[in-house]
Amino acid sequence: LNAVRKHQGLDDLDAIDFLTLVRSKLELVKMDELFLHRGVNEGFSGGEKKRNEILQMALLEPSLAILDETDSGLDIDALKTVSDGINALRSPDRSIVMITHYQRLLDYVVPDFVHVLSKGRIVKSGDKELAKELEKTGYGWVNADKEGLPA
Repeated sequence: LNAVRKHQGLDDLDAIDFLTLVRSKLELVKMDELFLHRGVNEGFSGGEKKRNEILQMALLEPSLAILDETDSGLDIDALKTVSDGINALRSPDRSIVMITHYQRLLDYVVPDFVHVLSKGRIVKSGDKELAKELEKTGYGWVNADKEGLPA
């Protein structure tokens, strides 16, 4: 975190300030402070790993975040917690690319755009309604061989 802060022209956080910051961000993803006594993802369940990813995003505050299958392996409660964390971190100064195979994540995190990729190309674009249509009918109706835009 201090490397990012240095790049941004900010002062380093000392250990006490860092712990205060982490504790405040733990609340965002409903993680117990006991997780701080483990290595990164050490002994974490799938849902805990996903919440930890959002915690890291909250701490680092990137301008671009790529969340790859953030919903995989999550039960409905964990999905809601992770989604709430993502929504809390949305801002005009941050772009978030979410990769998912299932529409259910998009019930909680409403996307600005939906793009369907096939063979490294964008073959269809739309809004959240495109995701709902894909969930209902599958990908078969999307002509994956048609000319797409480079991904």
